[in-house]
Amino acid sequence: MINIETYGWDPSMLPEGAEGAKCMPARVTAVRRERYDLVCVHGTVFGKLKTSVYYGFGEEFPTVGDFVLIQHETGGDSLILRTLPRKSFFSRRDPSPGRGEQAVAANFDAVFIMTSLNRDFNISRLERYLTLAWQSGAEPVVILTKADLADDFDSKLEAAQKIAAHVDVIAVSAVTGQGFERLDAYLKPGKTVVFLGSSGVGKSSLLNALAGEKLMDVNAIREDDARGRHTTTHRQLFMLPPFTGGSPFTGGSPFTGGPSGAMVIDTPGMRELGMYDVTAGLGSAFYDVEEVLTRNCRFSDCKHKTEPGCTVRAAIESGELPAERWESYLKLKHEARFSDDRAGFMHDKWQRNKNIAKFSRQMKKKGEIRK
Repeated sequence: MINIETYGWDPSMLPEGAEGAKCMPARVTAVRRERYDLVCVHGTVFGKLKTSVYYGFGEEFPTVGDFVLIQHETGGDSLILRTLPRKSFFSRRDPSPGRGEQAVAANFDAVFIMTSLNRDFNISRLERYLTLAWQSGAEPVVILTKADLADDFDSKLEAAQKIAAHVDVIAVSAVTGQGFERLDAYLKPGKTVVFLGSSGVGKSSLLNALAGEKLMDVNAIREDDARGRHTTTHRQLFMLPPFTGGSPFTGGSPFTGGPSGAMVIDTPGMRELGMYDVTAGLGSAFYDVEEVLTRNCRFSDCKHKTEPGCTVRAAIESGELPAERWESYLKLKHEARFSDDRAGFMHDKWQRNKNIAKFSRQMKKKGEIRK
């Protein structure tokens, strides 16, 4: 028997009238196509969705970290009856055309946004991850990996801190243990963190070092561009074992100072991280841009381009707001608007193309008249 509360379960999450011999809570620890890995009082089990509920009544499809109600079956797959309300949720625009939103993880307390301090270091990508992390409802933490291999360490650390104000920025090394003591504040019993980052940033190495054993394979990065191949092929929740001392991969991490019992959701590296409904996250990630936008321009309908009396242009010209920061904000807002109102976005695009075509016809007609 397992105490599911060690996996973050709170009895108050159980809906009224849901108790019964065949109805019990479980947590999703992995999603493998149409089959789910679950943990419940009976231990690790497999489950499948109840078709009439999930395909007939539009129930939210479970993702890793979700708490669900199941009908436990001893000799086969348990039946997943319901997805319980989430306290946090991370999603992205599905890279497959026409599919909308893709669930990534749920019910986590912190988002470890991971980027390495080698040639993978990319401020624009970090801004994108921060936006999605703030939108999730959990606490973002920027983890700069491979600190032992960093070139120009101080300038990269300063650049990350500058765009991630009000967020912990922690430089770590899975080889030397640098920065691991600062992770203890987030790796508490019953707490869940989710790892986000592109391939090759060291997610698997960090997970292995924290666990004190080899939970995930680690692939070498390519020498030509310092990027890695996908090590994690699916999202999965891991329970970190209690600290027992020793060296990495021999039964305990030497870098943490006490019992863990925290959970980590590892995700595959995402080369494409499309925006999907990030209105709140955009404001938090670009707090500096939002502050400038609260100032009144001379014209209430200012487009912040060439209009006189524009406070945004003034902030950029004075150096208060970096031009590249403004451009990143506009780009992500453009993507967010596409996701939030695809129909409106496509109508505007159609109207813009129509106007261009009309203008081209007029110019062509004028040319013919001159002849």
